[in-house]
Amino acid sequence: MRILIVEDEKGISGFLKDGLEEEGFAVDLAEDGNSGLETAMTNDYDLLLLDWMVPGISGIEICRQLRKNEIKVPVIFLTAKDTVQDTVFGLEAGANDYIKKPFQFDELLARIRVQLRTKNGENKSLKLGDIEMNLDIHRVFRGNSEIELTPKEFSLLEFLIRNKGKVCTRTRIIEHVWDIHFNSDTSVIDVYINFLRNKLDTGKSPALIHTIRGVGYIAKEE
Repeated sequence: MRILIVEDEKGISGFLKDGLEEEGFAVDLAEDGNSGLETAMTNDYDLLLLDWMVPGISGIEICRQLRKNEIKVPVIFLTAKDTVQDTVFGLEAGANDYIKKPFQFDELLARIRVQLRTKNGENKSLKLGDIEMNLDIHRVFRGNSEIELTPKEFSLLEFLIRNKGKVCTRTRIIEHVWDIHFNSDTSVIDVYINFLRNKLDTGKSPALIHTIRGVGYIAKEE
């Protein structure tokens, strides 16, 4: 899943980027409101973390512009403002949630996961055949066996299952599982698909991740 952070304090943005990447997210950064809005308008994100007060246009204005253009990506504000009026103002601008600085990373992570579940109309787990992913504790099972996945493998499987029954092109996979600075060599996707298949399909049947030659991959139940 791909997240954009618009935050001008490098210490905070770097801390968040490192923490979210450890959780398997692809993370992009913008240090001012103008570049944040442009990046959010031209790329497909699963969630935005917006500092309320950034150089250039504010996080509030970014949110308003996105909603004006019918971009419904979930938005969480990061801000030192904490009055009821500030909260209402932010939510009325189109934000989905609001967390006051300073905050605990675990709380922010929980709020992010709630927004992603709400966006996709799902509970704490994803299922594909006899594969079950628990999103809160990052554990994967096939039948009664637990499958150990790296964070990137987990993110790739999560993206495929969220889009089960749909062909996922290599470009879409790169956009959502790797960050904006990743190079254009999509062969890494094939490598990670093989990693997943080796872990998920060994001694199991049927295969649930299928190749669409020349296009990408699809997760589906036979």
